[in-house]
Amino acid sequence: MKEKDTVRTKSDVILIGAGIMSATLGVLLKELAPHLTITVLERLDAAARESSNAWNNAGTGHSAFCELNYTIENEDGSIQTKKALQIAEWFEISKEFWGYLSGTKRILDADEFIHSVPHYSFVWGEENVSFLRKRYEALKKYELFKDLVYSEDKNTLTEWLPLVMQGREDSETIAATKMELGTDVNFGTLTRAMFRYLESFPDVHVHYFEDVKDLERAENGYWHLTSNNIQTHEKEHHEAKFVFIGAGGGSLPLLEKSDIPEAAGFGGFPVSGQWLRCRNRDVIKQHFAKVYGKANVGSPPMSVPHLDTRIIEGKKELLFGPYAGFTTKFLKKGSYLDLVKSLEFDNIFPMLSAGMHNLPLTKYLISQAMQSHEDRIAALREYFPEVKSEDWELVVAGQRVQVIKKDEEEGGVLEFGTEVVAAKDGSLAALLGASPGASTSVSIMLEVLADCFPKEMQSSEWKNKLKTMIPSFGESMKDNAEICIASRRKTEELLELNQGASMSSKV
Repeated sequence: MKEKDTVRTKSDVILIGAGIMSATLGVLLKELAPHLTITVLERLDAAARESSNAWNNAGTGHSAFCELNYTIENEDGSIQTKKALQIAEWFEISKEFWGYLSGTKRILDADEFIHSVPHYSFVWGEENVSFLRKRYEALKKYELFKDLVYSEDKNTLTEWLPLVMQGREDSETIAATKMELGTDVNFGTLTRAMFRYLESFPDVHVHYFEDVKDLERAENGYWHLTSNNIQTHEKEHHEAKFVFIGAGGGSLPLLEKSDIPEAAGFGGFPVSGQWLRCRNRDVIKQHFAKVYGKANVGSPPMSVPHLDTRIIEGKKELLFGPYAGFTTKFLKKGSYLDLVKSLEFDNIFPMLSAGMHNLPLTKYLISQAMQSHEDRIAALREYFPEVKSEDWELVVAGQRVQVIKKDEEEGGVLEFGTEVVAAKDGSLAALLGASPGASTSVSIMLEVLADCFPKEMQSSEWKNKLKTMIPSFGESMKDNAEICIASRRKTEELLELNQGASMSSKV
């Protein structure tokens, strides 16, 4: 840094991006270490404008209650449950933290951002029905899924899902599972609430319109960041001991600029999304559920079709999708050059290898992008047989960048989860990837804390505080039914859940 350049902010922590991940990490750090000074740098004009925005994500409290892609069927016909159990536990941990924040009035009342909406898996055809039955039997053994209900009875299914069942052939083989404990979450509202809490501290500063262009390790051990102020077009400088890159699709380019060895070989594959949004309020009133089906062969997990009740700004909405598409943008408000600019010497081979191994996926995404409105309605008709085309409009959802990693055997592999990449000395961490994302933000940020603040995480002070915020911290809800029961009882009280029946008439 040249002498004439002045540092605008000097902090203990810099959070890049004002989405759910940065908000969660910022609040955790401020609760655990109130003395920390924090600076947040966001390129847009407000928090939660990209992936955390309510219209840019599914709003599903991803708990694996209904998402069939989390339970893969093995060649011998058995069902893999490990991932579903992990995600279900992670979501319970998120609810514990949100319950703590809402219950202690650190953020707004829970009914502003989370509501009880039943989760259903719905399938048709003998093969899919057999799969769903086996999935139910495999998951029902665990306390996390104890309340899962299965049915093939058409009268029961009509009671559960009247909109889905209207106009169906009596001869059709169908089945569904129901989880009354499901939720709909407005992650945009939750994110903004957490940032309002952070900004109530005099030593937390959130700067909007700051587009971070570069970061490097300075001689004094601090990370030096250079940003461009979009309003003034001036170059600005920031320093911090610890940096978290939580910029969604924008994280990969910034991680590459950090030049930490741990970042070598990572690439990104961008996927866009679209929804069909119902415009007919009479239709919207007839459905109160999140209904997930099976993804088409070759499609990415984020494109698992679902017919969703959403509660956004106190209003009941109905969405179907998402429809995937191919784009070279890493952010919804990004550049078409994002993909090209992310190519570097150490990741070009993994990216090309992953591309070669995923040609069916590329073909699928291109075909999705070329669909007509009637093509999309035809997909919706499988879930809503009496759909009328004129009742639905297409809206653009958020961008996701799937992780590409080096692989000794394949050269490069495409991952569909999230990946925390941290510097060996713990001075920097970045979050890459998408699904299940926001729903598991608390567990992911606890991983960041473990990687970057290992000594503090072992201290009795931090452990006690974490136990206060997250009562199940250090214990397993997967393996201990009593812990699971106690956690759910407490969060249902703090988050005012289990009111699905009444909520359907309120919104």
